[in-house]
Amino acid sequence: MFTPQGPSLRELAVQALSSVEHGYDLLAPKFDHTPFRTPDAVLGPVTDLLRRLGPFDAGLDVCCGTGAGAGVLQEVCREQVTGVDISTGMLDVARDRAPGPVPTHWVRGDALALPFGPVFDLAVSFGAFGHFLPAQRPALFAQVHSVLRPGGRFAFPLPAPARPGSYVHLAMLGFDAVMRVRNALWRPRFVMYYRGFTLADVTAELSVAGFEVTTYALDELGRRDDGTPRCRMVVATRR
Repeated sequence: MFTPQGPSLRELAVQALSSVEHGYDLLAPKFDHTPFRTPDAVLGPVTDLLRRLGPFDAGLDVCCGTGAGAGVLQEVCREQVTGVDISTGMLDVARDRAPGPVPTHWVRGDALALPFGPVFDLAVSFGAFGHFLPAQRPALFAQVHSVLRPGGRFAFPLPAPARPGSYVHLAMLGFDAVMRVRNALWRPRFVMYYRGFTLADVTAELSVAGFEVTTYALDELGRRDDGTPRCRMVVATRR
């Protein structure tokens, strides 16, 4: 699937019938050859924006996967970079990446119970929010808030919602429907939903968690016909 180096349809089916943790353990060796990895076309503009907002000392990649986001932190942090993920398999792949100029640590942990104190100046996350139900997001944001120093920032890209009736919108509806049926009929659950993460909701939830929220247009990723950006960067600053 996706590329000759990517997972087969059978492998994806086995992974989808596993838990989130075990599914990503299985997918890890081929994850970077799937569309699930955040593309460089997004990572580049994010890095450029964070350079303008930084520099930062210590950075945390929440749900770091195989380390693509940690590569961004390597470019904008001066002292240390930490990646945290629940999947041992994904962390194993991340550890095999070529080392960057800043010391990097890989930690197995649950984003809903981060094993750190308030020691980071910057936290990022890429493409992981679909693994958290809406009811879990306030706890997630509270955890990120707790590991940032006062004035620390939590940053992540947020694509514009697909237009209703478009191919992308229908594909997301179909995927979410399949996952809901799967989770109703099969255990353990695999939480991965692409809809329901709106800028308005996220801004309100981040504010309740103790952040001040600013958004930036990532103009390198283009604008829609109505002039709105295709992707924004959400930057939430701990009060």
